[in-house]
Order: sequence, then C-alpha cells, then structure tokens
Amino acid sequence: MELGKKIRQLRFQAKLTQEQLAEKLGIGAQSVSKWENGATMPDISTLPLLAEVFGVTIDDLFDLTVEQRFNRIENRMDLEDELPQGVFLEYEEFLKAQCADETHKKRATELMAYLYWHRMEMFAKKASRYAKEAVRTSPGEKGCQWILQKAQGHAVWDWNIANHTGAIDFYRDLVEKNPEERLPYFYLLDNLIADHRTKEAEKYLDRLCRLKDTRPILNQVYRAHIALARFDEKTADGIIEELLREHPEDSTCLFEAAQYYAEKCDYQKSIELYEQSFEKTPRRPRFQDELMGIRDIYVILGEYQKAAETCGRIIELLQTEWNITEGDELKALREKKAELEAMAGA
Repeated sequence: MELGKKIRQLRFQAKLTQEQLAEKLGIGAQSVSKWENGATMPDISTLPLLAEVFGVTIDDLFDLTVEQRFNRIENRMDLEDELPQGVFLEYEEFLKAQCADETHKKRATELMAYLYWHRMEMFAKKASRYAKEAVRTSPGEKGCQWILQKAQGHAVWDWNIANHTGAIDFYRDLVEKNPEERLPYFYLLDNLIADHRTKEAEKYLDRLCRLKDTRPILNQVYRAHIALARFDEKTADGIIEELLREHPEDSTCLFEAAQYYAEKCDYQKSIELYEQSFEKTPRRPRFQDELMGIRDIYVILGEYQKAAETCGRIIELLQTEWNITEGDELKALREKKAELEAMAGA
C-alpha cells in the first residue's frame, strides 16, 4: 500500500479529520491532503510523530512485509553500533511476536539473538571504557579487572574459568543429535583443540572426514592444529606445507595457512599468505578477514604506519566492493586509522 493511502487508512481508524491530524503534527491541513492524494510525501522528520499519533511503528506506516522488516532490522544493526532505546524495544516486541509464528520462527529467533548480542556488545564497550579507567586509576588493585576480562574476552589464568567445557558439551550434544550436519563438528573441534583435548578431537575429526560433504583441505588443517595442540610442531608444519604444495592457488588453503602461522607467531610468513589469499580469492565482494589479520600483525610488530595503511585498505574495500559509504563501522575504522597514524608519528 502506498504511504498516502496508509495515512488515510490510519486517520480513518483514529477517527481524525485532516485538520485534526494536521493540528497534532503542527502543519497545515493542505499538507495532509497532499500526502493522501499522493501529490507529496511527508518529510522524514515527520514520520516519528506521525507514527506516535497513530500508535504504530514507522515500519507500519509503509506497510512492509515481515521479510522486509526483518531485512531493515538486520541492516540497521549491521550499520549502527548503538540502537536508541525506543528502537530496541520496538524491534524486540516485533521479533518476539514473530518467534511465535512457525512461518517466520527461524529468521525471527536468529534476529532476536542478534538483537540481544548487539545490545550486549554496546554495553560491553561502555563497560570496557569505564573498567579501563578504573584500572588505570588503581593499577595495583584487582577492582574492575574481572569486568574488563568479561567485556573484552581477555585471557584468564585459572583453568576452571578459562576452559571451554560448557561449549564442548553443547556442541557435542548438537553433533550427536545431528550427525550428518558438518558445521557443528567445526565448533566442537575448535573448542576441543583450544583445551588441548586432542584424543577427543581426533575422534570427531575422523567422523567429520566420513561425511559426504566433507572438505578435505579443512580436514587436514584440523589435523595440523590437533598436532600443534599436542605440541608436535614438526608434524603440524609438515601437514600445512604439504597442503600449500598441493593447493598453491586455493584461497581457502592460503587463508588457513596464514591463520596457522599467525598462531605460531611466524608473522612475516603469515602476512605473505594473507596477501596471497586476499589476491586469489574469487568471490566479490571480498571479506576483510585477511586485511584484519595483516593489520593486527603490524600492530603487534609495532609497525603502526603499515597498520594504518592496512586500515585504509579495509575502508577502501568496504566502499568499493561492499558499497558501504557511511555507518559506525567506517567511523570506527577511520578513528583507528588516525590513532595508528598518531602512534607512527610519535
């Protein structure tokens, strides 16, 4: 339904004349008449008040489909780090209603999880900022150290806190209930390897290798990481080098090898492989993972100018291949680039 017709419908439901609606909006009645006749459209700044008068959301004014509203919610969270409280509550109410509808339940539950994660991430950043200030004020006290660790995922010394038993139990149960689904095996293996539980990892990797949609390169990468978790560096290196000889043009192989060498702190080799992966990846638009890895390595090495230049490459990638020209992500990248340039010049 066109916006003008929707306004007319909502005005009739609210039992308002054009003059009464115009008075509530602080405009002339002729403007309302032009909207309803399709001659003009309301100014964007008028939409929130218009929605308030009718007791609906802005999306309701445009009579969007459920799928269109899903897309708008996802796109806004992708672009903005912080949602206003009213917008958050509006999205929460809409998604909760859709979670009860079997037709839309899958997408709605995914977006509900994203919405709460988005909110959590927003508060985590704020918690980090104040926790850091508190720690700087009293560096000899534990104080807010635990908040900083929780908010930013810092390393924890105590094994009983740092281990991934909860995640392992969840993904192991998921694998047992969905033995033909490949993805849960990856998450299970990631957590088993992180905890050096190599015998269990080998067992589940063998099961993964027998699946019909298995990915041989990734299987071998996991074998290398299991060997590394067992402190058998020679075997692990041999597996990765053999993969590179067999698949020198495969971007997935190059990327995984770059990850492997970054984990081993062989940074120059990792940078070379990240660059090759980025160059040879066939998909467009390309993801920024390789460039993020290169930037972080340059920061570790103290080569801040090169890190700043890599930030510039990420910005260019987002603008030219993803057509992202505004939003919080670009703002954060520009701020990071400026910060790194300042560090380089110090």
